[in-house]
Amino acid sequence: MAGSNDLVVSPRLRIPFSELEYRASRSGGPGGQHVNTSSTRVEVWWDVAGSPSVLPEQRALLLERLGTRLDSSGRLRLVSGGSRSQLRNREEVTERLRSVLAAALLVRKKRKPTRPSRATKAARLEAKRRRGATKQQRRAPIPEE
Repeated sequence: MAGSNDLVVSPRLRIPFSELEYRASRSGGPGGQHVNTSSTRVEVWWDVAGSPSVLPEQRALLLERLGTRLDSSGRLRLVSGGSRSQLRNREEVTERLRSVLAAALLVRKKRKPTRPSRATKAARLEAKRRRGATKQQRRAPIPEE
């Protein structure tokens, strides 16, 4: 049974926090003395390819859809440094990880190809004729010889 020590991504996927690797480092950019001395920037690493919490079909989907965001060993890295609080950055990066994984696991609807109706085609052609007639009227008359 999964407890509160899990990140709930979807009803079928729960990741134990023990699989997530958090690192804190100093935030970059301008700022005062506080910014230069405190490690508030948080990055989270998760091994998509080696996680035992993921079903094989989920792993294939995640590796395919997150392929550009993974490193060579199949690990996903997300970073948050927007807040001056390490705790807030940790919560933000964890929530972002959850939403990125949930979006990658969404099953997209298959597109049903449609055709324009006969009335739509007729209306489009009529509009083209009207535009053509308007432009025809703007032309200078051809002088008679």
